[in-house]
Amino acid sequence: MGDVIVRSDFSDLYERLKQYENVYMVYDRNVETFADEIAEAAGIQASMAIDADGSNKNMDTVLDICRFLLAMDADRRAFVLAVGGGTTTDIVGFAASIYKRGVRFAFVPTTLLAQVDASIGGKTGVNLDSFKNLIGTFSFAEFTYSCTAPLRTLSQRDLVSGYAEMLKSFIICSSELYEKAVAVLPSVTPDNVSVLVDLIQATQDFKTGVVERDPHEKGERKCLNLGHTYGHAVEWWEQTHECEVEHTHGEAVAIGMVKVAELSEELGYAQKGLAQKIAADLRRCGLPTELPCPAEDLAEALTKDKKNVGGKVKFVYIREIGKVEWSA
Repeated sequence: MGDVIVRSDFSDLYERLKQYENVYMVYDRNVETFADEIAEAAGIQASMAIDADGSNKNMDTVLDICRFLLAMDADRRAFVLAVGGGTTTDIVGFAASIYKRGVRFAFVPTTLLAQVDASIGGKTGVNLDSFKNLIGTFSFAEFTYSCTAPLRTLSQRDLVSGYAEMLKSFIICSSELYEKAVAVLPSVTPDNVSVLVDLIQATQDFKTGVVERDPHEKGERKCLNLGHTYGHAVEWWEQTHECEVEHTHGEAVAIGMVKVAELSEELGYAQKGLAQKIAADLRRCGLPTELPCPAEDLAEALTKDKKNVGGKVKFVYIREIGKVEWSA
């Protein structure tokens, strides 16, 4: 996989982009200020704005991007730069991976959630009929450039949403990093987000290592799905029931981690009290921990999750903080 870079500004990005000809930028309309800054400094002439929300994470948006590249006469030497959150990187990475059988691309993630998870690892894709990421590819960005400056523009809720994926990584790999994060995160706001640099770097280092060892999710990488089986089911339920306020992806994953911690206790994988501790820690960090509906209402989404094999629902169980296990 390509380089994963964390910086406090975009200066290194501008230098890096100078080595590419035929750069085409696709960005989330919500980060137009940053996209304009990058385009001007790097001399990018062709760009496209998209509305990167869940309702547009579909093949229609992918085809719009492909049509944009075609209209710009982009050939197989094209280099596509995605600027935005995880929805943007998922959509644009997928479009680039299939346009003319695949062109080079890179990511500039502008949300914490994208910086610590969505933009790293080579998974691209879009939703199908409200089911998460059922259409996609494994295709690796040439580089991922994370800059802390855009994080200062996030709402507190969007910032907190990223905490869930960070804490997920630490539940998998390190009790020490988990406890450090739980101590730091409750006091973080967009104004002092620079204190997260070391935690962002640690999360990226962990995920990058896992992906390099298991790029196509045949073994170890499956553990990165901790909390996502229930999390994706929560997102499906809210999208299909027209909820007035839906949980963010990170919030849904937080709920999913608590549910799977409870399941881990019930099945004897973990000692009693683990789920209660994780739920309390997540609440301290501002994350929700309760399902928005009865658990049985999630059955359809759980059975259609893309990680299932032979009709069996798959979970990542928690043995203890810092140690997890993928269900056989």
